[in-house]
Amino acid sequence: MTLNLPAALDHPWGAPPTSRYEALAERFRPVFARIRAGAVERDLAHRLPREEIGWLREAGFTRLRLPTAFGGADASLPELFALFIELGAADTNVVNALRAHFGFTEDLLLAADSPWRAQWLDRLSNGDLLGSGFSESGDAKVSAFSTRLRRTDAGWRLSGRKFYTTGSLFADWINTVADDDEGTPVMVAVPRSAAGVAVLDDWDGFGQALTASGTAQFDDVAIDPQWINPNTVRFPYAAAYYQMVHLASLAGIGRALAEDLAERVRQRDRTYSHGNAARVADDPQILQVVGRVRGAAYGAGAIVLQAAAALQRAHDAHLDPQAAEPARAAAALSAHVEVDQAVSVVTSLVLDASTVLFDALGASATLRTHGLDRYWRNARTISSHNPRIYRERQAGAFAVNGAPPPTFYRVGTA
Repeated sequence: MTLNLPAALDHPWGAPPTSRYEALAERFRPVFARIRAGAVERDLAHRLPREEIGWLREAGFTRLRLPTAFGGADASLPELFALFIELGAADTNVVNALRAHFGFTEDLLLAADSPWRAQWLDRLSNGDLLGSGFSESGDAKVSAFSTRLRRTDAGWRLSGRKFYTTGSLFADWINTVADDDEGTPVMVAVPRSAAGVAVLDDWDGFGQALTASGTAQFDDVAIDPQWINPNTVRFPYAAAYYQMVHLASLAGIGRALAEDLAERVRQRDRTYSHGNAARVADDPQILQVVGRVRGAAYGAGAIVLQAAAALQRAHDAHLDPQAAEPARAAAALSAHVEVDQAVSVVTSLVLDASTVLFDALGASATLRTHGLDRYWRNARTISSHNPRIYRERQAGAFAVNGAPPPTFYRVGTA
């Protein structure tokens, strides 16, 4: 017997983070649905989501965090990450392609007033999109960037090579970093169409294959001084923020695979002679698997929103003119610790769910055309970017010794 449940209980993923969230989310859910409808086809054909990102830009999604005076929604961080979960359920490639853009937006919102900040608020309000150009591969050093920003007689010039340039192939600007002549890291946003800039779709990972997380090359690119970020310090919860985008993506994968599994079990008419019911949908062991997967998705989402609230507290403390510096530092530290504590649990929940779901389905579920394998491939790839073993160690070091986690990460040779 089935119950006629209220519509609000059709997908009980928990209460929204704010009272206005449903009204905010309704603007974007039709776009999310269109993106989700083509996710398997894009994955199989390796079709980059250029059009889909365009839909989000047109709907105002990329301006979510901007003040309403600049065409934004003034969305809180819990609202933003709840929307990332929903978008992640549609396609995590799209979430990660927008990760750098929203990180740049956060830098902008927490920066002091300046001509640089004013010009970028205008650009973002007009819909400009940014991609990433921070990481370097090969023999790049942990302590220095091989990419160089040089002052010449002809002006500033940028030369170098970046990898993991997620989203840059879809963007108007590449937010990158280079060492200047004194060896000081300098952030600069470069037009993707500028002479000497090339972005390659050469990311060959088995998951997140459509994020265009490949190579960006800068060959003696002329740099307008207005493109150079005068700030040398990023927003105080930056490392936690960027990790949270990955966690929201994982929670989105969990939600999508839980819904996908329930629908497939509901429709499945082939059963086993040694099963427990004539209908798969009535088999208690199958229902147990569905429940386990759904519980994992629920737990992952709840943890992400809890951690997002810690980021919001760090944001508010930083901008509060009455807050003492120790209070601001404590709020930022708490955000980093809470995210560290969340990483391992969310990762384990979703990776386990992406494997266990096959226990409730037959061998036909492994057909590539169904696309169920992409859940594990994407989750495994996302969770490999910032290894959870270090996050677990950092959480333990804080709990035992009060050691604060690092607030900035670099990858390279020692």
